[in-house]
Amino acid sequence: MALPDIRRTPNPDMPTKSSVAIYRLPGGGGFLWGVATSRDLSLDLPGQTTDALAVIDGYLTAHGLDRTRIVKAEVVVTDHNRKPEFDAVWAQWMPDGCGPVRSFVQSIMPDGDLVEIIVTAALPTGPQG
Repeated sequence: MALPDIRRTPNPDMPTKSSVAIYRLPGGGGFLWGVATSRDLSLDLPGQTTDALAVIDGYLTAHGLDRTRIVKAEVVVTDHNRKPEFDAVWAQWMPDGCGPVRSFVQSIMPDGDLVEIIVTAALPTGPQG
């Protein structure tokens, strides 16, 4: 059953998953959740990170948001020891002073995937679109 106050963008490879979900609070504002992996699994970790962050940028832009609206990020990688490589890309991407609460964990992922990034962004409290 679809809920009218939650809009979802189904994952094209698995329609029972969403790539993006939006929830608007009754009084205004709300949240966007988005998950991204790299579109090019031949890239190394910094390359996959850059591409996954570009996917996140697309989600934000499509909903009139930017990186400063991200309040939480969950990062999943296949090798925790490569955190400095991820952090270098992240530091170039995230505006100074706007870093969200962020976790960084290691997990087994499908072959080729080196990183997955899940973000929560705050929607503005102005008129709902």
